[in-house]
Amino acid sequence: MTTTVYTGRATNWTSVVVSGLLLVPLIGIATASDPVFTTGLTVILLALAGLLAEVVTASDVRASCGSHGVSIYWGILGWPRARYSLSEIREVSVVEIPWWAVSYGFWWTPSRTVCTVRSGPALRLQLINGRTVTVTVPDAHAALAALRSHHDAE
Repeated sequence: MTTTVYTGRATNWTSVVVSGLLLVPLIGIATASDPVFTTGLTVILLALAGLLAEVVTASDVRASCGSHGVSIYWGILGWPRARYSLSEIREVSVVEIPWWAVSYGFWWTPSRTVCTVRSGPALRLQLINGRTVTVTVPDAHAALAALRSHHDAE
């Protein structure tokens, strides 16, 4: 019986900082175009709420792979989260995500889930139900090895 487990955390604080910096001119334009203080305050509060939501949910992704399958946790609070048992996974591979194709966040469509915060190697799961799940992990090859060691043992 194997006990190989992989855990990793990939972060993207650069994206959070750039988002925050891009809010500065946006807030300036919004507050300068309308002299009413409440409109400017509303824009500032909405911008800060959006930035806080990005920090809480999309600043990093944690993944663990092993005998339980794959567990994915987002952001500081570990939400949203997803779990895929070994029995749900048909195939696992390592894919290279180019910088121009990174979704930077958690994206869900009826046919795929993408959990990426940077370019480079990522773990791709092909589920039995036809869905594709792609997740950023620091060492995609180690995550793949951990899953394969348990999947082959079944």
